Amino acid sequence: MIRLPLRVLHLLLLVCIPFLQTLEAKTFSYSEIHHMPLSLEKDYYIWRFLRQQSTNKTQARSIIREVSHLNKKLKEAYRKKTGTYPNIKPTMPKYYLSEAKKWENRAQGNFAFKKGIAHVQRGQLKRAAEFFNAAYRIYNERWEKDKCLFWLYLVTKNKHHLEVMKEQSGHINMYRLLASDITHDKYPKTIVSPKIDKSSIWGIDATDPIDWAKMKAKIYSENADLEDLADDCESEETIGMHTYIKARACNYTKSYFPMPYRDFMSPYPIERQALIYAIARQESRFIPAAISRSFALGMMQFMPFLIDHIAKEKGETIDYDDIFDPHKAIEYANIHLDYLTRYLYHPLFIAYAYNGGIGFTKRLIRKKGNFRPGPFEPYLSMEKMKNAQAREYGKRVMTNYVIYMNMLGKPMRLLPFIKTLTDPYQTDRFRK
Repeated sequence: MIRLPLRVLHLLLLVCIPFLQTLEAKTFSYSEIHHMPLSLEKDYYIWRFLRQQSTNKTQARSIIREVSHLNKKLKEAYRKKTGTYPNIKPTMPKYYLSEAKKWENRAQGNFAFKKGIAHVQRGQLKRAAEFFNAAYRIYNERWEKDKCLFWLYLVTKNKHHLEVMKEQSGHINMYRLLASDITHDKYPKTIVSPKIDKSSIWGIDATDPIDWAKMKAKIYSENADLEDLADDCESEETIGMHTYIKARACNYTKSYFPMPYRDFMSPYPIERQALIYAIARQESRFIPAAISRSFALGMMQFMPFLIDHIAKEKGETIDYDDIFDPHKAIEYANIHLDYLTRYLYHPLFIAYAYNGGIGFTKRLIRKKGNFRPGPFEPYLSMEKMKNAQAREYGKRVMTNYVIYMNMLGKPMRLLPFIKTLTDPYQTDRFRK
Protein backbone atom coordinates (compact mmCIF):
# COMPACT_ATOMS: atom_id res chain seq x y z
CA MET A 1 0.00 0.00 0.00
CA ILE A 2 1.29 3.46 -0.88
CA ARG A 3 1.16 5.86 2.06
CA LEU A 4 1.07 9.57 1.30
CA PRO A 5 2.28 12.23 3.74
CA LEU A 6 -0.50 14.22 5.44
CA ARG A 7 0.64 17.42 3.70
CA VAL A 8 0.24 15.78 0.27
CA LEU A 9 -3.19 14.42 1.22
CA HIS A 10 -4.24 17.91 2.31
CA LEU A 11 -3.11 19.39 -1.02
CA LEU A 12 -4.97 16.71 -2.94
CA LEU A 13 -8.15 17.48 -1.00
CA LEU A 14 -7.80 21.19 -1.77
CA VAL A 15 -7.56 20.37 -5.47
CA CYS A 16 -10.32 17.77 -5.52
CA ILE A 17 -12.97 19.39 -3.30
CA PRO A 18 -13.88 22.15 -5.79
CA PHE A 19 -14.20 19.49 -8.48
CA LEU A 20 -16.36 17.33 -6.22
CA GLN A 21 -18.51 20.32 -5.33
CA THR A 22 -19.25 21.03 -8.98
CA LEU A 23 -20.45 17.46 -9.31
CA GLU A 24 -23.06 18.16 -6.63
CA ALA A 25 -24.78 20.82 -8.75
CA LYS A 26 -28.00 19.61 -10.36
CA THR A 27 -28.05 18.80 -14.04
CA PHE A 28 -31.07 18.66 -16.32
CA SER A 29 -31.85 16.75 -19.49
CA TYR A 30 -33.29 18.29 -22.63
CA SER A 31 -36.44 16.21 -22.18
CA GLU A 32 -36.96 17.47 -18.61
CA ILE A 33 -36.78 21.09 -19.70
CA HIS A 34 -38.80 20.58 -22.88
CA HIS A 35 -41.77 19.15 -20.98
CA MET A 36 -41.97 21.99 -18.47
CA PRO A 37 -44.92 24.39 -18.98
CA LEU A 38 -44.27 27.73 -20.65
CA SER A 39 -43.41 30.06 -17.76
CA LEU A 40 -40.73 32.21 -16.12
CA GLU A 41 -39.90 29.15 -14.06
CA LYS A 42 -39.12 27.20 -17.23
CA ASP A 43 -36.99 30.14 -18.42
CA TYR A 44 -34.85 29.76 -15.30
CA TYR A 45 -34.30 26.07 -15.97
CA ILE A 46 -33.51 26.80 -19.62
CA TRP A 47 -30.83 29.20 -18.34
CA ARG A 48 -29.42 26.45 -16.14
CA PHE A 49 -29.56 23.99 -19.02
CA LEU A 50 -27.63 26.38 -21.29
CA ARG A 51 -24.92 26.73 -18.65
CA GLN A 52 -24.34 22.99 -18.39
CA GLN A 53 -21.17 21.67 -20.05
CA SER A 54 -23.11 18.67 -21.31
CA THR A 55 -25.56 20.81 -23.33
CA ASN A 56 -24.60 20.98 -27.01
CA LYS A 57 -25.23 23.77 -29.53
CA THR A 58 -28.07 21.95 -31.25
CA GLN A 59 -29.94 21.51 -27.97
CA ALA A 60 -29.30 25.16 -27.10
CA ARG A 61 -30.69 26.40 -30.42
CA SER A 62 -33.78 24.27 -29.96
CA ILE A 63 -34.54 24.97 -26.29
CA ILE A 64 -34.11 28.76 -26.57
CA ARG A 65 -37.26 28.84 -28.74
CA GLU A 66 -39.26 27.76 -25.69
CA VAL A 67 -38.55 30.78 -23.47
CA SER A 68 -41.37 33.10 -22.41
CA HIS A 69 -39.13 36.08 -21.62
CA LEU A 70 -35.63 36.63 -22.98
CA ASN A 71 -33.56 38.33 -20.27
CA LYS A 72 -29.89 39.26 -20.19
CA LYS A 73 -28.84 36.07 -18.41
CA LEU A 74 -30.45 33.89 -21.07
CA LYS A 75 -28.92 35.93 -23.90
CA GLU A 76 -25.43 35.67 -22.43
CA ALA A 77 -25.71 31.95 -21.61
CA TYR A 78 -26.90 31.28 -25.17
CA ARG A 79 -24.08 33.35 -26.66
CA LYS A 80 -21.44 31.50 -24.65
CA LYS A 81 -22.88 28.18 -25.77
CA THR A 82 -23.42 28.96 -29.46
CA GLY A 83 -21.27 32.01 -30.23
CA THR A 84 -24.23 34.19 -31.25
CA TYR A 85 -27.10 35.96 -29.54
CA PRO A 86 -30.59 34.42 -29.91
CA ASN A 87 -32.79 35.78 -32.68
CA ILE A 88 -36.26 34.75 -31.53
CA LYS A 89 -39.57 36.25 -30.44
CA PRO A 90 -40.55 34.74 -27.06
CA THR A 91 -44.05 33.34 -26.59
CA MET A 92 -45.54 34.85 -23.46
CA PRO A 93 -48.30 33.06 -21.50
CA LYS A 94 -51.69 34.77 -21.87
CA TYR A 95 -51.79 35.86 -18.24
CA TYR A 96 -48.56 37.86 -18.70
CA LEU A 97 -50.28 39.80 -21.47
CA SER A 98 -53.33 40.58 -19.33
CA GLU A 99 -51.10 41.88 -16.56
CA ALA A 100 -49.16 44.01 -19.05
CA LYS A 101 -52.33 45.95 -19.95
CA LYS A 102 -52.36 47.46 -16.46
CA TRP A 103 -49.13 49.29 -17.24
CA GLU A 104 -50.75 51.28 -20.04
CA ASN A 105 -53.15 52.94 -17.59
CA ARG A 106 -50.42 53.30 -14.98
CA ALA A 107 -48.12 55.09 -17.42
CA GLN A 108 -50.75 57.77 -18.06
CA GLY A 109 -51.39 58.22 -14.35
CA ASN A 110 -47.68 58.36 -13.61
CA PHE A 111 -47.22 61.13 -16.17
CA ALA A 112 -49.80 63.32 -14.42
CA PHE A 113 -48.51 62.48 -10.94
CA LYS A 114 -44.90 63.32 -11.88
CA LYS A 115 -46.09 66.64 -13.25
CA GLY A 116 -47.68 67.29 -9.87
CA ILE A 117 -44.43 66.49 -8.04
CA ALA A 118 -42.50 68.79 -10.40
CA HIS A 119 -44.86 71.66 -9.56
CA VAL A 120 -44.45 70.94 -5.83
CA GLN A 121 -40.68 71.34 -6.26
CA ARG A 122 -41.30 74.71 -7.93
CA GLY A 123 -43.64 75.82 -5.16
CA GLN A 124 -46.64 75.93 -7.54
CA LEU A 125 -49.02 74.12 -5.22
CA LYS A 126 -52.33 74.98 -6.93
CA ARG A 127 -51.00 73.69 -10.23
CA ALA A 128 -49.66 70.59 -8.45
CA ALA A 129 -53.13 69.90 -7.02
CA GLU A 130 -54.62 69.99 -10.53
CA PHE A 131 -52.23 67.26 -11.69
CA PHE A 132 -52.78 65.15 -8.56
CA ASN A 133 -56.53 65.37 -9.21
CA ALA A 134 -55.96 64.31 -12.82
CA ALA A 135 -53.81 61.36 -11.76
CA TYR A 136 -56.46 60.34 -9.22
CA ARG A 137 -59.05 60.14 -11.99
CA ILE A 138 -56.74 58.14 -14.29
CA TYR A 139 -55.36 55.55 -11.88
CA ASN A 140 -57.26 52.30 -11.30
CA GLU A 141 -55.24 50.73 -8.50
CA ARG A 142 -56.40 51.68 -5.01
CA TRP A 143 -52.94 52.41 -3.64
CA GLU A 144 -52.29 54.80 -6.51
CA LYS A 145 -55.51 56.68 -5.83
CA ASP A 146 -54.55 56.85 -2.14
CA LYS A 147 -51.19 58.33 -3.15
CA CYS A 148 -52.94 61.13 -5.04
CA LEU A 149 -55.32 61.86 -2.16
CA PHE A 150 -52.42 62.04 0.29
CA TRP A 151 -50.56 64.52 -1.88
CA LEU A 152 -53.71 66.57 -2.33
CA TYR A 153 -53.81 66.80 1.46
CA LEU A 154 -50.12 67.80 1.61
CA VAL A 155 -50.45 70.65 -0.91
CA THR A 156 -53.86 71.93 0.28
CA LYS A 157 -53.69 71.07 4.03
CA ASN A 158 -57.33 70.02 3.68
CA LYS A 159 -58.02 66.87 5.73
CA HIS A 160 -61.11 66.24 3.62
CA HIS A 161 -58.85 64.35 1.20
CA LEU A 162 -57.76 62.03 4.03
CA GLU A 163 -61.38 61.44 5.05
CA VAL A 164 -62.23 60.56 1.44
CA MET A 165 -59.35 58.09 1.44
CA LYS A 166 -60.54 56.48 4.66
CA GLU A 167 -64.09 56.17 3.33
CA GLN A 168 -63.04 54.69 0.00
CA SER A 169 -60.02 52.60 0.86
CA GLY A 170 -59.27 49.67 3.11
CA HIS A 171 -56.08 48.96 1.18
CA ILE A 172 -52.99 48.64 3.36
CA ASN A 173 -50.39 51.04 2.00
CA MET A 174 -48.20 53.84 3.32
CA TYR A 175 -50.68 56.59 2.45
CA ARG A 176 -53.67 54.85 4.00
CA LEU A 177 -51.83 54.26 7.29
CA LEU A 178 -50.62 57.86 7.33
CA ALA A 179 -54.20 59.04 6.84
CA SER A 180 -55.16 57.13 9.98
CA ASP A 181 -52.20 58.51 11.90
CA ILE A 182 -52.83 62.13 10.93
CA THR A 183 -56.53 61.89 11.86
CA HIS A 184 -55.75 59.90 15.06
CA ASP A 185 -57.76 56.93 13.88
CA LYS A 186 -57.31 53.15 14.05
CA TYR A 187 -55.70 51.27 11.19
CA PRO A 188 -58.09 49.55 8.75
CA LYS A 189 -59.70 46.27 9.78
CA THR A 190 -58.77 44.71 6.44
CA ILE A 191 -55.47 43.30 7.76
CA VAL A 192 -55.77 39.50 7.90
CA SER A 193 -53.34 37.06 9.50
CA PRO A 194 -54.72 33.59 8.75
CA LYS A 195 -54.55 30.76 11.26
CA ILE A 196 -54.08 27.42 9.50
CA ASP A 197 -53.99 23.99 11.17
CA LYS A 198 -53.02 21.63 8.33
CA SER A 199 -49.24 21.28 7.90
CA SER A 200 -49.09 20.34 4.22
CA ILE A 201 -51.13 19.44 1.12
CA TRP A 202 -50.65 16.19 -0.76
CA GLY A 203 -49.64 16.69 -4.38
CA ILE A 204 -48.28 20.26 -4.07
CA ASP A 205 -44.59 20.86 -3.44
CA ALA A 206 -44.24 24.46 -2.25
CA THR A 207 -40.51 24.38 -3.01
CA ASP A 208 -40.91 23.30 -6.65
CA PRO A 209 -41.01 26.22 -9.14
CA ILE A 210 -42.78 24.09 -11.73
CA ASP A 211 -45.59 23.28 -9.29
CA TRP A 212 -45.97 27.03 -8.75
CA ALA A 213 -45.95 27.63 -12.53
CA LYS A 214 -48.78 25.12 -12.94
CA MET A 215 -50.72 26.74 -10.10
CA LYS A 216 -50.34 30.20 -11.67
CA ALA A 217 -51.72 28.88 -14.95
CA LYS A 218 -54.83 27.75 -13.04
CA ILE A 219 -55.11 31.03 -11.12
CA TYR A 220 -55.03 33.17 -14.26
CA SER A 221 -57.15 30.88 -16.45
CA GLU A 222 -60.58 32.01 -17.56
CA ASN A 223 -63.40 31.11 -15.16
CA ALA A 224 -60.94 30.07 -12.44
CA ASP A 225 -62.66 29.32 -9.11
CA LEU A 226 -60.20 31.17 -6.92
CA GLU A 227 -61.86 30.25 -3.64
CA ASP A 228 -61.60 26.56 -4.50
CA LEU A 229 -57.97 26.97 -5.55
CA ALA A 230 -57.22 28.80 -2.29
CA ASP A 231 -58.81 25.93 -0.34
CA ASP A 232 -56.64 23.48 -2.27
CA CYS A 233 -53.56 25.32 -0.94
CA GLU A 234 -54.69 25.82 2.65
CA SER A 235 -51.77 24.53 4.68
CA GLU A 236 -48.81 25.90 6.63
CA GLU A 237 -46.41 24.68 3.94
CA THR A 238 -48.37 26.36 1.13
CA ILE A 239 -49.58 29.42 3.05
CA GLY A 240 -47.95 31.70 0.49
CA MET A 241 -49.99 30.22 -2.35
CA HIS A 242 -53.12 30.21 -0.17
CA THR A 243 -52.95 33.90 0.80
CA TYR A 244 -51.84 34.96 -2.70
CA ILE A 245 -54.99 33.40 -4.16
CA LYS A 246 -57.25 34.62 -1.32
CA ALA A 247 -56.12 38.21 -1.91
CA ARG A 248 -56.84 37.89 -5.62
CA ALA A 249 -60.20 36.22 -4.93
CA CYS A 250 -61.41 39.24 -2.90
CA ASN A 251 -59.93 41.70 -5.42
CA TYR A 252 -57.46 42.83 -2.75
CA THR A 253 -60.13 44.26 -0.47
CA LYS A 254 -58.38 42.33 2.29
CA SER A 255 -54.63 42.43 2.92
CA TYR A 256 -53.11 39.14 4.03
CA PHE A 257 -50.14 39.21 6.39
CA PRO A 258 -49.22 35.60 7.18
CA MET A 259 -46.48 34.80 9.70
CA PRO A 260 -45.11 31.40 8.63
CA TYR A 261 -42.11 29.46 9.95
CA ARG A 262 -42.58 30.67 13.52
CA ASP A 263 -40.36 27.95 15.02
CA PHE A 264 -37.51 28.98 12.73
CA MET A 265 -38.08 32.73 13.10
CA SER A 266 -38.71 33.04 16.84
CA PRO A 267 -35.00 33.01 17.93
CA TYR A 268 -34.43 36.27 16.00
CA PRO A 269 -35.11 39.64 17.67
CA ILE A 270 -38.62 40.95 16.94
CA GLU A 271 -37.25 43.77 14.79
CA ARG A 272 -35.40 41.28 12.59
CA GLN A 273 -38.44 39.00 12.37
CA ALA A 274 -40.58 41.95 11.29
CA LEU A 275 -38.00 42.99 8.70
CA ILE A 276 -37.68 39.51 7.19
CA TYR A 277 -41.45 39.12 7.08
CA ALA A 278 -41.84 42.60 5.56
CA ILE A 279 -39.34 41.84 2.80
CA ALA A 280 -40.65 38.32 2.13
CA ARG A 281 -44.21 39.60 1.78
CA GLN A 282 -43.14 42.18 -0.76
CA GLU A 283 -40.65 40.01 -2.63
CA SER A 284 -42.70 36.87 -3.10
CA ARG A 285 -45.90 36.93 -1.02
CA PHE A 286 -44.23 34.03 0.83
CA ILE A 287 -44.06 31.79 -2.26
CA PRO A 288 -40.94 29.63 -1.57
CA ALA A 289 -40.46 28.73 -5.25
CA ALA A 290 -40.96 32.22 -6.71
CA ILE A 291 -38.77 33.26 -9.65
CA SER A 292 -38.62 36.74 -11.17
CA ARG A 293 -37.94 37.73 -14.77
CA SER A 294 -34.33 38.48 -13.84
CA PHE A 295 -34.08 35.10 -12.02
CA ALA A 296 -34.24 36.40 -8.48
CA LEU A 297 -34.96 33.21 -6.61
CA GLY A 298 -37.05 31.98 -3.73
CA MET A 299 -39.09 33.53 -0.98
CA MET A 300 -36.49 36.25 -0.36
CA GLN A 301 -35.71 36.71 -4.09
CA PHE A 302 -31.94 36.31 -4.08
CA MET A 303 -30.00 36.95 -7.26
CA PRO A 304 -27.67 34.03 -8.12
CA PHE A 305 -24.53 36.14 -7.62
CA LEU A 306 -25.60 36.94 -4.05
CA ILE A 307 -26.32 33.27 -3.33
CA ASP A 308 -22.79 32.51 -4.55
CA HIS A 309 -21.31 35.24 -2.36
CA ILE A 310 -23.07 34.22 0.85
CA ALA A 311 -22.35 30.52 0.25
CA LYS A 312 -18.67 31.36 -0.20
CA GLU A 313 -18.67 33.41 3.01
CA LYS A 314 -20.27 30.47 4.83
CA GLY A 315 -17.88 27.98 3.25
CA GLU A 316 -20.69 25.79 1.99
CA THR A 317 -21.76 24.28 -1.31
CA ILE A 318 -25.24 25.19 -2.48
CA ASP A 319 -27.26 24.52 -5.60
CA TYR A 320 -29.41 27.48 -6.64
CA ASP A 321 -32.50 25.32 -6.20
CA ASP A 322 -31.64 24.97 -2.49
CA ILE A 323 -32.77 28.57 -1.99
CA PHE A 324 -36.34 27.43 -2.69
CA ASP A 325 -36.25 25.91 0.79
CA PRO A 326 -37.79 28.75 2.86
CA HIS A 327 -35.55 28.00 5.84
CA LYS A 328 -32.44 28.36 3.71
CA ALA A 329 -33.87 31.56 2.21
CA ILE A 330 -34.47 33.02 5.68
CA GLU A 331 -30.99 31.97 6.84
CA TYR A 332 -29.35 33.69 3.85
CA ALA A 333 -31.57 36.77 4.21
CA ASN A 334 -30.57 37.12 7.85
CA ILE A 335 -26.89 37.03 6.88
CA HIS A 336 -27.41 39.64 4.16
CA LEU A 337 -29.40 41.86 6.52
CA ASP A 338 -26.59 41.66 9.06
CA TYR A 339 -24.42 43.33 6.43
CA LEU A 340 -26.96 45.97 5.38
CA THR A 341 -27.85 46.95 8.94
CA ARG A 342 -24.25 47.79 9.75
CA TYR A 343 -24.78 50.94 7.72
CA LEU A 344 -28.56 51.43 7.52
CA TYR A 345 -30.93 51.49 10.48
CA HIS A 346 -34.28 52.47 9.00
CA PRO A 347 -36.37 49.81 7.18
CA LEU A 348 -37.01 52.19 4.26
CA PHE A 349 -33.30 52.57 3.55
CA ILE A 350 -32.64 48.88 4.22
CA ALA A 351 -35.37 48.07 1.69
CA TYR A 352 -33.80 50.40 -0.90
CA ALA A 353 -30.48 48.61 -0.41
CA TYR A 354 -32.05 45.13 -0.53
CA ASN A 355 -33.69 46.02 -3.84
CA GLY A 356 -31.24 48.38 -5.52
CA GLY A 357 -27.95 47.74 -3.73
CA ILE A 358 -26.17 49.47 -0.90
CA GLY A 359 -24.15 51.68 -3.28
CA PHE A 360 -27.35 52.95 -4.90
CA THR A 361 -28.81 53.70 -1.46
CA LYS A 362 -25.69 55.49 -0.26
CA ARG A 363 -25.69 57.77 -3.32
CA LEU A 364 -29.42 58.42 -2.97
CA ILE A 365 -29.47 59.47 0.66
CA ARG A 366 -26.24 61.48 0.46
CA LYS A 367 -27.51 63.52 -2.48
CA LYS A 368 -27.96 67.15 -1.47
CA GLY A 369 -31.44 67.86 -0.16
CA ASN A 370 -32.58 64.26 -0.01
CA PHE A 371 -34.15 63.13 3.25
CA ARG A 372 -33.28 66.35 5.06
CA PRO A 373 -35.61 68.76 6.88
CA GLY A 374 -37.62 70.81 4.41
CA PRO A 375 -41.08 71.42 2.94
CA PHE A 376 -42.90 68.16 2.12
CA GLU A 377 -40.02 66.02 3.39
CA PRO A 378 -39.37 63.15 3.60
CA TYR A 379 -42.28 62.44 1.23
CA LEU A 380 -40.83 64.49 -1.61
CA SER A 381 -37.53 62.58 -1.50
CA MET A 382 -39.48 59.32 -1.53
CA GLU A 383 -41.49 60.30 -4.62
CA LYS A 384 -38.86 61.93 -6.83
CA MET A 385 -36.59 58.87 -6.99
CA LYS A 386 -35.88 57.87 -10.59
CA ASN A 387 -35.64 54.17 -9.75
CA ALA A 388 -39.38 53.41 -9.80
CA GLN A 389 -38.99 49.82 -8.66
CA ALA A 390 -36.94 50.71 -5.56
CA ARG A 391 -39.19 53.71 -4.87
CA GLU A 392 -42.39 51.69 -4.52
CA TYR A 393 -40.64 48.69 -3.03
CA GLY A 394 -39.26 50.75 -0.14
CA LYS A 395 -42.66 52.20 0.77
CA ARG A 396 -44.26 48.77 0.84
CA VAL A 397 -41.56 47.10 2.89
CA MET A 398 -41.66 49.94 5.42
CA THR A 399 -45.46 49.66 5.68
CA ASN A 400 -45.23 45.88 6.03
CA TYR A 401 -42.63 46.35 8.76
CA VAL A 402 -44.96 48.52 10.85
CA ILE A 403 -47.81 46.01 10.44
CA TYR A 404 -45.61 43.08 11.45
CA MET A 405 -44.13 44.92 14.43
CA ASN A 406 -47.68 45.39 15.72
CA MET A 407 -48.56 41.78 15.00
CA LEU A 408 -45.45 40.60 16.84
CA GLY A 409 -46.40 42.53 19.97
CA LYS A 410 -44.48 45.83 19.60
CA PRO A 411 -47.08 48.56 18.98
CA MET A 412 -45.96 51.33 16.63
CA ARG A 413 -47.39 53.88 14.25
CA LEU A 414 -46.07 54.79 10.83
CA LEU A 415 -46.12 58.61 11.02
CA PRO A 416 -43.53 59.13 13.78
CA PHE A 417 -41.40 56.42 12.21
CA ILE A 418 -41.38 58.24 8.85
CA LYS A 419 -40.48 61.54 10.50
CA THR A 420 -37.13 60.06 11.64
CA LEU A 421 -36.03 59.78 7.99
CA THR A 422 -34.78 63.37 8.00
CA ASP A 423 -32.49 62.69 11.00
CA PRO A 424 -29.33 60.88 9.80
CA TYR A 425 -28.38 59.88 13.34
CA GLN A 426 -31.48 57.71 13.54
CA THR A 427 -31.34 56.18 10.07
CA ASP A 428 -27.86 55.49 8.71
CA ARG A 429 -24.09 55.76 9.01
CA PHE A 430 -23.48 57.36 5.62
CA ARG A 431 -24.65 60.90 6.43
CA LYS A 432 -23.20 61.46 9.92
